[in-house]
Amino acid sequence: MSERLIQSVERAADILELFLVTKPELSIKEISENLNLSKSTVHGIIKTLEHRGYLQQNPEDSKYRPGIKLFELGNFVGKHLDIGKVARPFIRELVDELNETVHLVSLQRDEVIYIEKVEGHSTLTIYSHIGKRAPFHSTGVGKSILAYLNENEANRILSSIKLESFTKHTMTNVEDIKEQLHSIREQGYAVDDEEIELGLKCIAAPIFNHQGNVIASISCAAPKMRLDENKLPKVIAGIKKAAAEISICLGYKGKHLIE
Repeated sequence: MSERLIQSVERAADILELFLVTKPELSIKEISENLNLSKSTVHGIIKTLEHRGYLQQNPEDSKYRPGIKLFELGNFVGKHLDIGKVARPFIRELVDELNETVHLVSLQRDEVIYIEKVEGHSTLTIYSHIGKRAPFHSTGVGKSILAYLNENEANRILSSIKLESFTKHTMTNVEDIKEQLHSIREQGYAVDDEEIELGLKCIAAPIFNHQGNVIASISCAAPKMRLDENKLPKVIAGIKKAAAEISICLGYKGKHLIE
């Protein structure tokens, strides 16, 4: 495999990736020193990348920075990534590990929609199915997304949706919900403790895209009696890890979600 790699393309990639770990602007000398390449080699590659729009030169100090073409490509990749396809192997791995039902939901406009559902080997009939809307206030997936939206956006949604009571445990007071959202942000996951269906408990964590925006959530749903003090820590760790790994695959570069 290695003998088929083209050295000039490898070096061009090294130069572009250098901006991810150093400074937003770099001189030819700085690039040369960081990559241990001659200035003449760096100059030739940079001029090619500049010509194609992948780099642009600051006329004030002659340093180079990422160009608009990289921005266009990044946006294209972000928009066309299939969240379900990216998440599917992580979901299957989680189901095998936990032997419980795992959901993936996507934020679409002002709705949270179930887009993937893989059931564990234990039979369990629960509220969800693919294509169904998940209430923001009474599901783990809904709350984990709501908690990480812009505060104004979260307030707008809370003021516009019907805070319907599904069980005696459903939270319908806006201030109580906001307090819980704060706790979710602190711990990195949300809990639905019989709020959408009696006897059902869910643990959910948010998924972020390359722009750092919350766009989805993954959850594990099981009978409350099975999520006891012995299994619950494993479920929480598994859900947070899967959410982090999916986010990274979508280009997320923010704080690691499983810390």
